[in-house]
Amino acid sequence: MPTPIPLVIDTDPGIDDALAILLALASPEVDLRLVTTVHGNVELPQTTENALRVLHLAGRSDVPVAAGARESLVHPQPERAGHVHGTAGLGGVQLPPSPAVPDPRSAVVALAELLMSSPEPVTVAAIGPLTNIALLLRVFPDAAARIGRLVVMGGSATRGGNVTAAAEFNVWSDAEAAQAVLTSTLPTVLVGLDVTLATVLDEDGIARFAAAGPIGTQAAAILQQYLDHARTAYGTTGVVVHDALALTEAILPGTLGTVRRDVVVDTGLGFGRGQTLVDRRTVSSAPTAVDVAERVDSAAAVEFLVSRLASLDAPV
Repeated sequence: MPTPIPLVIDTDPGIDDALAILLALASPEVDLRLVTTVHGNVELPQTTENALRVLHLAGRSDVPVAAGARESLVHPQPERAGHVHGTAGLGGVQLPPSPAVPDPRSAVVALAELLMSSPEPVTVAAIGPLTNIALLLRVFPDAAARIGRLVVMGGSATRGGNVTAAAEFNVWSDAEAAQAVLTSTLPTVLVGLDVTLATVLDEDGIARFAAAGPIGTQAAAILQQYLDHARTAYGTTGVVVHDALALTEAILPGTLGTVRRDVVVDTGLGFGRGQTLVDRRTVSSAPTAVDVAERVDSAAAVEFLVSRLASLDAPV
């Protein structure tokens, strides 16, 4: 097997964030070197605690967790997502506390040091608001330039929003940060609602990894509130695992069909705030263009997620 790709996950756990972390840990194609946390679904102290507990659940308390931005760059995030993820972010499930403590470095410093010291290109999967990545660009531009690939879960080209009519939650949570990142020259893949909403993990899939052992059982329990919300809000019998799909693309580059597009973010204070404006009129050759995910084999993506999560409980 080729040498695993060094991976950092920047995250705000969050139910689907938890699944994304577990997916990375179950995937030999990547080597999870660092988890950085950010405000988003819940407040920063809780996202950091959740990240520590999810890593501990999978027996990987050795992976450092560094806490990052407590709030957005300019305008405070108007609301959290406790109604979706539970007040503590993990669907009401109390995972056992981790013996590890957060890294004493800030997320941006820890990420910059890892990037500057790594002999191989590092993939960064940013699956929460983009505040930490925008700060990295501003404070440590030389380190940011060493990112091999940035995979962002956020935005929408054609599907509107999921927190407002126009905006997807991660971009809406810090529109100024998203604008800075998505108009930079970082090699970025944008995994938005266009492909995530089509990728639904149903109850049969959840039951498969729940039956595999204690890790799968806890992962399924975390998903229960998400499943209840999906039934109430969308009338579906499955959950959209946005962040896990972004991690799938980070783990297996080329999983999603992408097209290079110019992308800007509405940073105004009106009804369109946080909308990702994707120019779909033409393929872009600009150095700031983004690889926008526009095609997905949803059945294959769900099978990948289910089989990998089940493998976490397989005997070593």
